[in-house]
Amino acid sequence: MSVRIRLARMGSKKRPFYRIVAADARCKRDGRFLEKLGTYDPTKKTLELNNARFDYWQGVGAQPTNTVNRLVVLHRKEAASA
Repeated sequence: MSVRIRLARMGSKKRPFYRIVAADARCKRDGRFLEKLGTYDPTKKTLELNNARFDYWQGVGAQPTNTVNRLVVLHRKEAASA
């Protein structure tokens, strides 16, 4: 089973809200997932992430999608400068 760390869309029409989840690569975008790792709100530009669990999943071989990887790099860069 290959695990991906990706965004799952929540919220209503024209008001997106995303969960960052660890999911089997074969599951649907908004389908079943293994663990919720955080949230991303593009309207408020906020990202909440459980860094310990994110690092754990990467350590066991989960691959983040390009979008999640970009968001996490920016989040950690902002956290380091603050």
